[in-house]
Amino acid sequence: MIRLRSPRLTSRVAAFFGIIGLLAGLGLTTAAYSVARDSLIDQRVTTARSTAFDHALELREAFERNSVAQTFQQLDIGSDGFAVLTQPSLTSLLQYPASAFPDSLRDTVTAGNSGQQLFELEGEKYIGIGIHIEASDSGYFEAFSLSGTERTLAVLVTALLIGSALAALLAVFFGFSTSRGLLRPLTRVATTAGDIAGGSLDARLEPTDDPELSRLVVAFNNMADAVQSRIEREERFASEVSHELRSPITAMTAAAEVLASRRSELSERSQQALDLLIAQVRRFDLMVIDLLELSRLEAGAIDGHLEEVDIGNLASRIIARSSTPSTRLSLKSGTPIIAVTDRVRFERILSNLVENAHIHAGGATEVSISTQRIGDIVVTVDDAGRGVDEHDRVRIFERFTRGSAARAREGTGLGLALVAEHAAALGGWAYVDDSPAGGARFVVVLPKAEPTLIDHDMPTGVS
Repeated sequence: MIRLRSPRLTSRVAAFFGIIGLLAGLGLTTAAYSVARDSLIDQRVTTARSTAFDHALELREAFERNSVAQTFQQLDIGSDGFAVLTQPSLTSLLQYPASAFPDSLRDTVTAGNSGQQLFELEGEKYIGIGIHIEASDSGYFEAFSLSGTERTLAVLVTALLIGSALAALLAVFFGFSTSRGLLRPLTRVATTAGDIAGGSLDARLEPTDDPELSRLVVAFNNMADAVQSRIEREERFASEVSHELRSPITAMTAAAEVLASRRSELSERSQQALDLLIAQVRRFDLMVIDLLELSRLEAGAIDGHLEEVDIGNLASRIIARSSTPSTRLSLKSGTPIIAVTDRVRFERILSNLVENAHIHAGGATEVSISTQRIGDIVVTVDDAGRGVDEHDRVRIFERFTRGSAARAREGTGLGLALVAEHAAALGGWAYVDDSPAGGARFVVVLPKAEPTLIDHDMPTGVS
């Protein structure tokens, strides 16, 4: 099932303002159109009544002079209107019969009154004015087209709709700007929190004069101070414990060596116990050494030394000294790969990856080194194990973490953590993937050109 991403808060606020602006604009458009339509039609009716009564007055005088036909023909009716005089002698002069007007209007005039009515003829709207002329007991009807008024209203509607659209766009812009302004403090909080999570423990929010935000700033900075103090305290504790353990471990190692020198004098069970003791003391010693190295890395106490290094030659020597010297080395480059890097850090990275494969995954099957287009060096170590489960890949580079598919519980559990720390110190990163041949593929990406040694708390991997 595909889960749709929820739109951003700024987008939702902007859309809300846009909808409100559009609805308000449409409401104003409707109200303005209604008022304008009533006003224009009222003006047209007033003008039509005045014109029709003037024409009726001229016709009444024409009846007295017996010049009705001539006067009727000379009336200024206009090209978009027409007139009817209920006089049999004028039938041949009429464009439309009296029946073109509504029955109710003709009945009003027949009853001796005057009236007005809107009607439609041949798809066009008209204002009909009916006037009773008493002198001749006849009726005068005149129709005034509303086409001009309709065109004016159409232009007005178009302008109002465009205005509504512009108002909606302005509302969207206002909503977007307002939401960004309101969310800017939260954005700064998120950015600073991200910096702290990325290792910049001294990142803090700038003080603000806004009393509503100052409490948030103070609370956040106090929380960051507490987190930084706790992390530094834990790092100091780990470093101090590791240092304190060196003396008893040295004594235990010396005692174990003395016992080992007299191993032949011990019984078989005692020899087995001695072998186990020596193995565990050595493992404990390696763990303390790794912890000290991690502590120095986290404290920034390990200085880097950059030099030109033949990566292929160095990798070959590292593999030859490893527990699996027969591991195949593949250089995916037609020319020697020369990089400006820290030889010691690179050696720690590759040797730890090879030893990790030997201890937990049946050994490394291939070590390959290649370069990317952007100039990065990619170190890949494939192993013969069952791979690393998806849920373990995020935390496999954390200290004392072993994948659920690891074959053994041996080792210190710190090798991959050191790989990630050394890679980050060189400006690179480490991650684990599936090997095409089965098993796991550990990948370290390092800059080929001269890097700037960065803080050890850079992100250590991707999944």
